[in-house]
Amino acid sequence: MGIKSVLAKPLAAFAVMQINKWKKNALAAQDIVFAGLIKRAKDTAFGQDHFFAGINSYEDFKKQVPVRDYEALKPYVERIVNGEANVLWPGKPKYLAKTSGTTSGTKYIPISAESMPEHIRGAQNAMFCYIHETGKAEFLDGRIIFLQGSPIMEHKNGIALGRLSGIVANHVPVYLQQNRLPSFKTNSIEDWEEKVEAIVAETINEDMRLISGIPPWVQMYFDRLSAHADGKKIKDIFKKFSLFVYGGVNFEPYRARLEQSIGKRIPSIETYPASEGFIAFQDSQTEKGLLLVVNSGIFYEFIPSGEYFNDNPTRISLRNVELEKNYALIMSTNAGLWGYSIGDTIKFVSKDPYRIIVTGRIKHYISAFGEHVIGEEVESAILSVAKTENLEITEFTVAPQVNPVDGSLPYHEWFVEFVKAPADLKAFSTKVDKSLQGLNSYYFDLVEGKVLQPLIMHALNKDAFRNYMKSQGKLGGQNKVPRLSNDRLIADDLNKWIKP
Repeated sequence: MGIKSVLAKPLAAFAVMQINKWKKNALAAQDIVFAGLIKRAKDTAFGQDHFFAGINSYEDFKKQVPVRDYEALKPYVERIVNGEANVLWPGKPKYLAKTSGTTSGTKYIPISAESMPEHIRGAQNAMFCYIHETGKAEFLDGRIIFLQGSPIMEHKNGIALGRLSGIVANHVPVYLQQNRLPSFKTNSIEDWEEKVEAIVAETINEDMRLISGIPPWVQMYFDRLSAHADGKKIKDIFKKFSLFVYGGVNFEPYRARLEQSIGKRIPSIETYPASEGFIAFQDSQTEKGLLLVVNSGIFYEFIPSGEYFNDNPTRISLRNVELEKNYALIMSTNAGLWGYSIGDTIKFVSKDPYRIIVTGRIKHYISAFGEHVIGEEVESAILSVAKTENLEITEFTVAPQVNPVDGSLPYHEWFVEFVKAPADLKAFSTKVDKSLQGLNSYYFDLVEGKVLQPLIMHALNKDAFRNYMKSQGKLGGQNKVPRLSNDRLIADDLNKWIKP
């Protein structure tokens, strides 16, 4: 056992002791965060525009600050990008995180000097909880890899610009720097395929013990490793690989194939990082859900997802949430986001402590006929059937077909890339459709009432989604394939990869 793993255990015990303090007093922690945010920002342009000096309660805040998405907040952000200070938060942001927007093009999310450390602390706390609970810290004695964006920053009007993962790469704690791969030179390669090849070359003969990244891009890394090692499993390439850290997507659709590539099940830690803030992390290997981080400069609000597009939706704080109810997540942060709709939907699985699961995206649903099918439902439908059929799925997406060319009833069209396609795709799709009907009563009613016909599923060629993402300039990094669309933009592009 090395010095790092020895020292990590008392550090983990101390960190968990601190976590337990705010975990058990979450509502009080949120009250402190709320008051601190209002006080710090009352003299900013946003604070003056919204009369922060007169806000003394959450009810006051709701009256003064409407819920906004990026488009609505964009005029303030543009002032920051143009060099103005004291707009959303005192001074200028330390960084602007670049993310891809659907209607806004590139979005710039402010990260302040106060909020930046919380991104690092959240990831550290996730590892400390794992070490404290399991007693396993030996992964710190070997090599660690974070599959992430380029750490090279652009600069505009005195503010550094980059992808969140690249920004975080510049803040990896000192005690992990010597263990960390890839090299700065390799990490700075922009082309994802070229970068993966370089990472493979740097790591294939190393003692890799912790691997972190978004599952589909980790899978690409594993595929290339195996190809360079005569088809070996990852466990035989990295004999001490013992921890997988991931975030950004639901792991379950990728688990079977990743574990097949590895050759065994590896312990994992799920995190919930976003450019807007580090929101939650897995604090237990035995309890369901991710621990909501309530003391890190983020004040949370929640809107029942079914009301999100109403003119006057219900808007509540943490003290009024209910279990197993789907909410749109709203955030106000110490980087200057106010009543900001992050676009994700979550569900509470525990209130003691407050633990959540991410259920999808508020705009990623199908409701062409009022069915409002959400990501959690389509994932559950296909994965439950695939498990019983012993099938593995690489990736999938679903879109409505409102006007079939043959004049038949509309339907949900599924595009699925299988590791191995079912012998009878029609029978498989029928089972998935029945499963979805059981999960969504509106969908059941529409199929039963002959408004919709049962879903139609297509099997796609190998690497179809990888090729699609490459064609969109979104290969690698933090990019993810939307599971659901209310339009045909993705579906129509995928037609070229349907198996004959």
